[in-house]
Amino acid sequence: MSRITHFLMPELPEVEAAARLLREVAVGRTIRAVHRSHAATRRALPDDAVTRLVGRRVTSVERRGKHQLLTLDDGAVVHAHFRMNGDWHVGSASDEPPRHARAALDFDDGLRLTLVDSRALATLSLHSPGASPLPTLGPEPTDAGFDAASLGAALRGRRGPIKPVLLDQRVVAGLGNIYAAEALWRARVSPRAPANGIGPARLARLAAAMRDVLTEAIEKPGRYRTGEAAVTMHVYDREGEPCTRCGTMIRRIVQAGRSTYFCPRCQAR
Repeated sequence: MSRITHFLMPELPEVEAAARLLREVAVGRTIRAVHRSHAATRRALPDDAVTRLVGRRVTSVERRGKHQLLTLDDGAVVHAHFRMNGDWHVGSASDEPPRHARAALDFDDGLRLTLVDSRALATLSLHSPGASPLPTLGPEPTDAGFDAASLGAALRGRRGPIKPVLLDQRVVAGLGNIYAAEALWRARVSPRAPANGIGPARLARLAAAMRDVLTEAIEKPGRYRTGEAAVTMHVYDREGEPCTRCGTMIRRIVQAGRSTYFCPRCQAR
């Protein structure tokens, strides 16, 4: 058995797909052995954590924003965070480790779940029962109660450009560089517009666009290197190509160290 997803810069839809994979392959299985093949992984998952993991059964998997939480039968929680390009590989404990393997959980039936990451930024850590491993997170755009009012409240007092503000997980959880650019294009909002200066009509369009682009991607998680179908990207990574709505050439600027793609006509300030 082998399965690898190869996400690029995982955001909420990709991490949701990963959480669904974890529910499929990990829940109900008992951890037989733990492997750590990188110094950063050994720091995040020290020897005593490995000892506590062995013999524990995975009872549930949850996702919050870009974070994956595996609850064990003693109430402890394994926290997995892909960061820039982490990924899961599912195979057999008898297989050769996949390239860029950073940590692995062997289960009692011979299945192996491996955390792979070419940049070695992805993390795996163990937390005691009742201790939350999560940082402060804002609402998710796919939450039932997320709307223009909740988005406006999150943006209140934020005077910076809207695109970098949307990447702050304390404002909205799960949105990253790619889907933020796509949502702003759908809503016809300039990425350089002051976050706290967006009016009610544009807030409503933006909240709906954020929800819609993430929902579509959850149902059809994209950007696989393996060539599987992805949601259509209208601006991201399309510098110099015509806007699919008006034909104007897509531009790229740098905001807070990240590339921002937008249509200068559809998203005029």
